[in-house]
Amino acid sequence: MIKLFKQILYGLHGFVVVFLFFSTTSCVNTKKAAYFYGIGDTTISSSFSKIPEPVIYRNDILTISVSSPNPEADVIFNAPNMLGQAGGMGGGGSIASQTAGYLVSPEGNIQFPVLGTIKVAGLTKTAIKDLITKELVDKKLLIEPVVNIRIINFKITVMGEVRNPTVFSVPSEKISILEALGMAGDLTVYAKRDNILLIREVNGEKMVRRLDLNSKNLLESPYYYLKSNDVIYVEPNAARLSSGDRSMQIWPLVLSTVSVLAVVTALLIK
Repeated sequence: MIKLFKQILYGLHGFVVVFLFFSTTSCVNTKKAAYFYGIGDTTISSSFSKIPEPVIYRNDILTISVSSPNPEADVIFNAPNMLGQAGGMGGGGSIASQTAGYLVSPEGNIQFPVLGTIKVAGLTKTAIKDLITKELVDKKLLIEPVVNIRIINFKITVMGEVRNPTVFSVPSEKISILEALGMAGDLTVYAKRDNILLIREVNGEKMVRRLDLNSKNLLESPYYYLKSNDVIYVEPNAARLSSGDRSMQIWPLVLSTVSVLAVVTALLIK
């Protein structure tokens, strides 16, 4: 009888191991796992994937530097770019630093030295540069001024089936969707590569687009290069979803089987 129990015990053990192996693994189609699967040598015109010039939005933070042949006259216009101090002492007795630069107000304005209120929301950096340059020259504040503008808080959010979901800054203000995914650690094997979700704010509205990493059309897409505050969401594929469902069903069965094995083992020991 004991010999029979041992055979049953070994059989149950082998069954559990085999069952768990096949239940927790799944085949992933190579065609769906690879980027640009089946695309041969080709040349894509750069005009299709032109880098969009950043547009300024409310709550953006800008650095605006001004230079001219008279450095002493430039100082007043560059003062806001220097890291200042928030007025007053903090509760802990330390002085709280404020972020350098120009914060675009909810109304879309900045307060520029001497020139006063300037509406910048909805404009490109080039348009703002031309506007400030013209004002400085027309009001005879500077001679031959050179204006440079950067967006300090140019950031991208990557979520979903990537190795390291994250929010990161882009100092160069230039990044493609492939670079963004690379900075997030690349897609996992469970990611849907043919249905990447791009969420972008345009004129106060949320725009949603679906991108296919298996298609060369992505390289020609106007969404290949990202804009500030873009959100990338990578959906899980069917293998990931079914794996989760199977886990919810398997573990109660595993626990029950382990309990049975423990009881049988106890009986054999006695």
